Amino acid sequence: MRPPLRRAAILAVGSELLTPQRTDTNSLHITDQLNRLGIDVVLKMIVGDDRDELAEAFRTARRRADLIVLSGGLGPTDDDVTRDVVAAALGRTLAEEPAITEQIRARFIARGITTAMPEINRRQAMVPEGATVLTNTRGSAPGLWLEEGDAVVLLLPGPPREMMPMLAAVVDGPLRARTNADVLVRRIIKITGRVESQTDEALQPLYREWERATPPIAATILAALGQIEVHLSIRAQPAAAAAVLEAAVARAVDVLGDDAYSIDGRPLERVVGDLLVQQQLRIALAESCTGGLITSRLTDVPGSSRYVRHSVIAYSNDAKTGLLGVSPALIAEHGAVSEQVALAMADGIRAQAAVEVGVGVTGIAGPDGGTPQKPVGTVAIAAVTAAAIRSRVFRFPGEREQVKFQASQAALDMVRRMLRT
Repeated sequence: MRPPLRRAAILAVGSELLTPQRTDTNSLHITDQLNRLGIDVVLKMIVGDDRDELAEAFRTARRRADLIVLSGGLGPTDDDVTRDVVAAALGRTLAEEPAITEQIRARFIARGITTAMPEINRRQAMVPEGATVLTNTRGSAPGLWLEEGDAVVLLLPGPPREMMPMLAAVVDGPLRARTNADVLVRRIIKITGRVESQTDEALQPLYREWERATPPIAATILAALGQIEVHLSIRAQPAAAAAVLEAAVARAVDVLGDDAYSIDGRPLERVVGDLLVQQQLRIALAESCTGGLITSRLTDVPGSSRYVRHSVIAYSNDAKTGLLGVSPALIAEHGAVSEQVALAMADGIRAQAAVEVGVGVTGIAGPDGGTPQKPVGTVAIAAVTAAAIRSRVFRFPGEREQVKFQASQAALDMVRRMLRT
């Protein structure tokens, strides 16, 4: 009996993936599916349509992993080199499979293409010696499964709509047969209100506890824009993995307190929306420097019409006074970017929309407009209800888009914390 597959390398093939116009999304999906089988992805590479570069990448992958998944480069043109390179690297001869050629020919006819199938499409029917052909239900390029000793090489088409169903069939069939019963399970704790070093320092005592757990838990801290993520992973039987991780997550939340806003994958906008629904509250927003970003994030959540009532983008001072009733004297005294004006905006939108929760945001997103007293990145945020008032001036680092996102994150978090008290 062959040993189970445990380490995978993914090679995304295509020169277009090395340009700013295209993103390699296949590798993310493949990683997720392999992790569900308990297979660790230890290497990912994007390789252009170059025989020598792909051959070198393939040699590296063979040294590092017992499962190599290549996505892309199975088309009919001269720059589709994946099957040729893999066959050469494994010392396998290529031969045309007539049944595949006829399937491709039939596909042309079914699509109403009256001209004969181009001869170059015969390249897609070339199969390395000893390979198992994987049917492509959505395209012309079949996939290939090759076994080399105890290792497996899997060739998948590049278009996601073709790759995904083919991978699903392989995961449920031959790949599952080459894995043990353990799975790789992850939980993600999302955190606001702390920087990465503070989070790491708080969790240090738990790391040794997790390392000694049976089975052990691997922990990773990742800094993202406006938040920190703690990733906990474990390899075990599904029920055991779930139980051990649940206990670990509970311990981490005890340490992190209210800064941990999500332990089940929900983004902050959904967490806030769920709180509003639970408490039967409605929200209205007055946004200046964020330009509607907070409203956009809230309304990206399906069903948000239950709690998002009203939104105003009051970018200019005239809009703040005319649309929200902010006093010109208040702006003159404290400046448009101030807690006082943010509170007046929140009060104004709450009264205007007749809702329970009002939010006001005003700031300097840059790159211009800053002063020594209020540099670029200064943002005042306020949230008000009939029973509570929250406000704060923040100083966010980064460029314009980064400032706007961090401001939206801080505003949503302010509402979350207010609704949890």
